[in-house]
Formats: sequence, structure tokens, C-alpha cells
Amino acid sequence: MAEPINPDLRSQAAFSASEAKNGAAPAKGAAVIEAYVKTLPGSPGVYRMINADGKVLYVGKAKNLRKRVANYTNPARQSVRIHRMIAETTAMEFVTTHTEAEALLLESNLIKRYAPRYNILLRDDKSFPTILVTADHEFPQVLKHRGAKKRAGNYFGPFASVWAVNETLAVLQRAFLLRSCTDTVFAARTRPCLLYQIKRCSGPCVGRISEAPAKDHAECKNVKPKHEEGIGHKPKGAKNAPAVTNPYVPGKELPKKLGAAK
Repeated sequence: MAEPINPDLRSQAAFSASEAKNGAAPAKGAAVIEAYVKTLPGSPGVYRMINADGKVLYVGKAKNLRKRVANYTNPARQSVRIHRMIAETTAMEFVTTHTEAEALLLESNLIKRYAPRYNILLRDDKSFPTILVTADHEFPQVLKHRGAKKRAGNYFGPFASVWAVNETLAVLQRAFLLRSCTDTVFAARTRPCLLYQIKRCSGPCVGRISEAPAKDHAECKNVKPKHEEGIGHKPKGAKNAPAVTNPYVPGKELPKKLGAAK
């Protein structure tokens, strides 16, 4: 879990802001950055460079915060763009993470939130993939997604690794037999595809499974991140009600499929 570090660093940022309000020229550039380096840990994390107006200039990640930020204390070795960014910096903020992968994802989220002037990549919201389980079709589709989240459904991610997304999709297909084909292909199929043959799809496009009631489909589609309800959940107030099961997986095979998903 990401954590803010060193309250003294926050006080330094507040001091720079107070100087600006009082009309005094706030400290800028490499000297400010060098003061932060002295108190930084050598752990993974994310840093933000901030100008005199309080705007985020740049968001970066680091495997070792102290070493990474120390690189900015020598502007002569940097490009013209980075040199200008250093010159505008009056304060910095830091967040430590447990791993470099956590720092990568946090960096991506912060760049999308602040859209810093000096960050060229990751601002278009297309760099990291997510997994989408659609909610706009009778039979949910599971797929890898990039870009704006305009389609109705549940989004899981972002993932730092495309390999991790592909592996997760394969597990979901084996466990729940959700289709991966587009709506156009779904509507045009007359025979089961290869995924049906290798038991990674239930073949809803050709009627190989019976049409479940709408509420059962909703239960299948409403699987959410950090969900409180899932397979085997009993509605509140229904002590004797049977547990809701996945209509895509035969009852006897469900425990085995869930074990594979884990």
C-alpha cells in the first residue's frame, strides 16, 4: 500500500508556498531538490515536482527514490526540457510503495489525475490495459481494454504487465466460460468456435447453453472489484434461500473451476 513519507518534507513544501504568498521569491531549482534528497529513503516510490503556483509539473516513479531524485541536482546533465522543469520546481511531494510495480501503477494514476506539463507519456489513458466484463449484452463478454471507459461494464486494473492481463483472461475463460468474441461475431456465428471446443467458452452464440433468467445474468455480470457478493452468496434476509450459482458453469464443476481461478 502506498504511503506518504516524512512529514518534514510536507512542511518544506508548505514553507515554499508561504514564501510565495508573502511576496518573497521562493527557492527554486536544484538547491530545493538537493534539500529533499538528504531525507529520502532508498525504497521504491513516486515523486511529484511542483511549481510556485502549486501546480504539478512532473510525476515520476523510482526503484530507489534517493538515487532517482538525486539525478535532478545536476541540471547541466539534463535535456533542455528537464532543465527548464528543474528551474521551475519549488517543492516536491513523495509517496513510498512496497514494490516498483506499485509505483508504476500509482505514477500512471497520478499522471492521469494531474496531467502534468512535463509528462509526455501516459496522459492519454491508453498505456496500461484493464480487463472489462461487459454489461450491455445478454451474455457478458470478457476482454482486454485500453483507453476511455465508455462501455458499460466492470473494469479491473490497470495492469502493469500485458502478460498478466492475458494470463488472467485465460483463467477467467477456463473458470467461467465467458465469451471473448465481439457482438458482431457473436450474432453471425452458426457453429461453435475453437474456444468452445477447448472448454474456454460456453457457446452461447449457437445456443449451447440454455437462456438463463435475466436476474441470473445480472448476478454473473455484477462481479465487481473488491466485491462483497459473489458465487455462493445468499441474499440478506433469505436464510433458506439457495446460494446463487454461475449459470455458465455446471454445479458439480464449479468448485474445480473456482480452484483454477485462484
